[in-house]
Amino acid sequence: MRVAYLINQYPAPSHSFIRREILALEARGNTVLRYALSCREDELVDKGDLAEKVKTRHVLRQPLSDILAALARIVIRHPLGMVKALGASLRIGFQSDRGLARHLAYLIEAAVIVDWCSRDQVEHLHVHFGTNPATIALLANLIAGISYSLTVHGPEEFDGPKSIALAEKIRAAAFVVAVSSYGQSQLKRWVDLDQWAKLHVVHCGLDCNSYPEQQVDGIPEPSFVCVARLAEQKGHFLLLEATAKLRADGLRFKLVLAGDGPLRKQIQKRIEELELSDIVKITGWISGDRVKGEIAQSRVFVLPSFAEGLPVVLMEAMAMQRPVVSTYVAGIPELVVPGSTGWLVPAGDALLLAKAMREALSTEPQTWAHMGAAARRRVLERHDVNREVEKIERLIYSTTKREALC
Repeated sequence: MRVAYLINQYPAPSHSFIRREILALEARGNTVLRYALSCREDELVDKGDLAEKVKTRHVLRQPLSDILAALARIVIRHPLGMVKALGASLRIGFQSDRGLARHLAYLIEAAVIVDWCSRDQVEHLHVHFGTNPATIALLANLIAGISYSLTVHGPEEFDGPKSIALAEKIRAAAFVVAVSSYGQSQLKRWVDLDQWAKLHVVHCGLDCNSYPEQQVDGIPEPSFVCVARLAEQKGHFLLLEATAKLRADGLRFKLVLAGDGPLRKQIQKRIEELELSDIVKITGWISGDRVKGEIAQSRVFVLPSFAEGLPVVLMEAMAMQRPVVSTYVAGIPELVVPGSTGWLVPAGDALLLAKAMREALSTEPQTWAHMGAAARRRVLERHDVNREVEKIERLIYSTTKREALC
């Protein structure tokens, strides 16, 4: 099959799961073209991301003359489709908090995607995230009848489903993937019953060969690692509050915040206000190998998220035999089993988060090792990339076969 993937930012440090999915599809004999709106080159440090950048075509990096030429070609080839897509852009733009001008830009970007799909002989377009990439795919479908599907991750799609016309995107899609049962339930809230059959659960996957089982040789020093974009959804300020409480109780440990993002200055300021600079470190963007290194040196992985889909970093930590502390949010309870693979606390409660972190630090070495082994088994059972990609491939193949018969 010749499939194109459309993503907003690609490659990106937080989108390694998309890279794994694409590579696994290619390993199964499919041709996968990478389309993206843009990428932030200054964030790319992983060699896998740098390799993907070369393979990816970015809409917003094309010369203006090329974009206008593509638009002209599509207007000539699909005049009625462009009129329909213009109407949808206006309708969605008026109800969206992103505004009308942004949606008219999406229309132009959709014309470019239609042009690329035609030139590259793409059989199907798959989109990650139900926000602006899905809007562009919807418009491309209206322009030229391009079949598309999408993977909805959350939480952005669930925060304002009406403003992004999520129901309309689902109705027009060949199929829709959620990364957890929780995500699927949220999609069911916003579509009619006759659309439920096209909603499927396909987990984000790990390349299990990249996470070989480790011989546990003693428990690591008292330490936590949190791998996450420094953004409001991830609960870093709450984590610092809990850290300060444990410090005040006399506990000795380290905390590594691996990642970067829009809240870095505020988080650094809060670290200094709480006088935690000697035990809390922010790494900035780091490579996948560095992430593994930070997890390997930690005793427990912690992620106190306020909103999520199903965090891939939890899977990575669990595959590396680390118990985790996280929250009862979205799909996380589908992965983390309290008492077996880690601890779960209500989101937003610093006292309970501190209590769970204290229990994690005081866990006996044998119990810690058993929890880590159970965490690894659970991830490998549920999140093997080859098994999950087979589901995506089967759905896409059914779609292209159906389209060929029409």
